[in-house]
Amino acid sequence: MSKKIPIKKFSLRILIFSIVVAGLAALFQWLAPAYASPALPFIVLFFFVITLFTIFVVLRDDQGKDGQRFVSGYLLSRIIKLFSCLLFLFLYILINKEDAWKFGLAFIVIYFLFSIFEVLLLKKESDDITKRGQSMEEKN
Repeated sequence: MSKKIPIKKFSLRILIFSIVVAGLAALFQWLAPAYASPALPFIVLFFFVITLFTIFVVLRDDQGKDGQRFVSGYLLSRIIKLFSCLLFLFLYILINKEDAWKFGLAFIVIYFLFSIFEVLLLKKESDDITKRGQSMEEKN
């Protein structure tokens, strides 16, 4: 018996996390405007969209899929995310050279925040699936 993984649950968590990061970015822009890139809201929006996409790529199938397909989907999502981030970073720095170092630093910090969040989210879901599988085996 396979159940769909609740994509809506993850979407809501990513949205809440993005709002928190956007709030922290706005606070940073208000407290230290000389060190904050004016593109901070766009960086958070970019990572919201790309994280939502990568979570969807990884979790789009039933949880009953084999480990190899899960790993392949996860690696594909990471490669797409990495290249999208590099392209976004490169294009912004080419277009706006005077904001390059502030943007680059903010981009890297937010990249790591979202990456850590994504890994923790997937780890928790993996642990939950394992626990559900073990409890179903014990019932049988």
